[in-house]
Amino acid sequence: MKWFRRKNEPPWEVVGCEIVEPVFMFDGGDELDVVRVRGISMSGKYIFDFKKHAPNGAQGVSTVLFARQQLMQEITKKNYNILLLEGWTLTRLRQGKHHRIEVDYTGRPGYVSGKPPAPRPPPFIAVLEGRHIFS
Repeated sequence: MKWFRRKNEPPWEVVGCEIVEPVFMFDGGDELDVVRVRGISMSGKYIFDFKKHAPNGAQGVSTVLFARQQLMQEITKKNYNILLLEGWTLTRLRQGKHHRIEVDYTGRPGYVSGKPPAPRPPPFIAVLEGRHIFS
């Protein structure tokens, strides 16, 4: 398979990457009445371009939160209302003066009866604030 790109366009360079493997978002103390769980995880990949400046840690957090929100909308369309497992990968790329963040958010959807608990922050999100990949 050949990859095609514009001849005068430089490739994207990976500047940094943070990976959080999927973890359980609820422990045994949480009273959840789980009715069903999807057999496989769902994921979404989202790309954010920064043309005028390099992204900082707060913008990295915002991209992960946005990716999670989009995945929650997708699972709602499939009649689920909670993510039991969550994980994410954030990759920062650079092409000359342009910067890009790619977020791949993964979760295992489930359905709980009654009102689902308030969403918790994505796992290990604090790892992005002030990290070396944003300096």
